[in-house]
Amino acid sequence: MRFSAPIFRLKRRARLLSRSASIPLNQALDRIARAEGAGSWSALTARLAASRPTSRILSELQPGELVLLAARPGQGKTLLALELLLEAAKHGRETCFFTLEWSEQETRSRLEQLQGDNSALSRRVRIDASDAICADHVIDRMRHAPRSSLVIIDYLQLLDQDRRKPGIGDQLAALGEFATGSGITFILLSQVDRRYDPATRPVPDVGDIRMPNPVPLALFSRACFLQDGEIRLDPAAA
Repeated sequence: MRFSAPIFRLKRRARLLSRSASIPLNQALDRIARAEGAGSWSALTARLAASRPTSRILSELQPGELVLLAARPGQGKTLLALELLLEAAKHGRETCFFTLEWSEQETRSRLEQLQGDNSALSRRVRIDASDAICADHVIDRMRHAPRSSLVIIDYLQLLDQDRRKPGIGDQLAALGEFATGSGITFILLSQVDRRYDPATRPVPDVGDIRMPNPVPLALFSRACFLQDGEIRLDPAAA
């Protein structure tokens, strides 16, 4: 079942409704849920959990893979990435989110919003929001991590903005080599070019990746694309 907005935005609507209508938050949550076609907030979250493909995606990924996760803004790629981290943490895997886009506080808040009462699970996800993030930084931080670890990097294009750091091709090659040797699975979020037209193709593909500079997409073992609630996991990026 698809909802009109991500869960954290629905919760924000509920908080605003609670204040404006002077009603308890739980009543506001239930009102928002009914507007989304669910009988209650608990029913809405249950449907959402059942509809998300995190378990399937994680089960298909193999240790040591370098994976691309791409979509246009607002399609839920970061939300899916955080859900993947939480799902992996639920099964005892070490997880880390490297972000050049959000602060640590913003990321922690989103994780806690996704988990609700089970915020202890969200605290198992390590967050690194350093400006120094690049392949060497990530490798150094994950050098002693267990083989089953899951790492998400937010996001591909930002790795290529600092001219003081190695080129994006060198960074991806280093990450791919480290992933293969360590058995750690890496997922890199990526932008899709605004020229992509969903009226032409329902889901973008590797040809739609925004690349200000050439990116060796063949280094990725898989690519996952999102558009209008549809999620496609391709066996290879190129």
